[in-house]
Amino acid sequence: MIIDLQKFIKEQRPAWTRLEQFLDMLERNPERRFSMDEVRDFHTLYQRASADLARIATFSSERSVRTYLEALVARAYAEIYETRQKGRRFTPIKWFFHTFPRTFRKHIAAFWVALIVTAVGSAFGGFALLLDPDAKEVIMPFSHLAGSPNERVAEEEAAEEDQMQGHKAMFSSQLMVNNISVSFRVLALGLTWGIGTIILLFYNGIILGAVAADYIAAGETQFLLGWLLPHGSVEIPSILLAGQAGLVIAQALIGRNDPHGLKQRLKNIGPDIIHLAGGLAIILVWAGIIESYMSQYHEPVLPYWLKISFGSVQLVLLFFFLFKSGKSAKEPNAESQPSLAGVQST
Repeated sequence: MIIDLQKFIKEQRPAWTRLEQFLDMLERNPERRFSMDEVRDFHTLYQRASADLARIATFSSERSVRTYLEALVARAYAEIYETRQKGRRFTPIKWFFHTFPRTFRKHIAAFWVALIVTAVGSAFGGFALLLDPDAKEVIMPFSHLAGSPNERVAEEEAAEEDQMQGHKAMFSSQLMVNNISVSFRVLALGLTWGIGTIILLFYNGIILGAVAADYIAAGETQFLLGWLLPHGSVEIPSILLAGQAGLVIAQALIGRNDPHGLKQRLKNIGPDIIHLAGGLAIILVWAGIIESYMSQYHEPVLPYWLKISFGSVQLVLLFFFLFKSGKSAKEPNAESQPSLAGVQST
């Protein structure tokens, strides 16, 4: 068969490049699963490359093109016909910095819903307390919040002894257990078609809004920010992550406009729920440490500006991590395999 080699290489080059990108993707992330359309595309590209190799094999002068295609077809063949079980070693660092934030972004709509519900609850709690100050005991069923904010701040700032001395670790572990249990309850209530999850998010928002309104109205905004920001900047987003997971479960249960059966929908979201739950648990462990070792100390021990700055930076870093970490590179990395860039048309 006589072919115009220069025209042939120019026409087939995009398909070869696409196949090489598929292979680079698989080598960078062996656990990645292709959709059915991607599988068909990959197999078609492999067949085309094999046919192109057979056609160009008769041109002894085009050794570089043939070498490139032989390597490309061999890599594709190995991926398609590999029969050994690929190792799926779990790497915690890669999971936390790659899989967890990507799962968060995959279900970002559910996160925004959780945030809106909590924000509405906060607004409700704040207005309710401002309209009826006597409702504090009902809205905030916590003894250390029931009194006057001014008296509490004066007491905290005048304390001469370290009340946390000797039991910081125990207090920190108690906070971790409590926060994780609350978060998992928010998540699990997604099984109520999301109703329980929404109620808990709204109630947590009411408490947060009421506390904020109480301290701001008393002129203790600086104390409020210095007290809440160090641990709240990670603890509150973790509760929202739990709400996100609960709403993902609810969406699977409802299955609106989804042709799959309930069993399949739950199976599909199972790994994502585990990733979200594991990620928020780790963040809450850090929140417990910060609350015990930093949030409980006020001026003059720790200046408010330092605590506020720490919490603000921490919040920015957390959202940068959730929205940016683990994003796939737009361009594939250079590989040691023969590259199409080295193929010259003659």
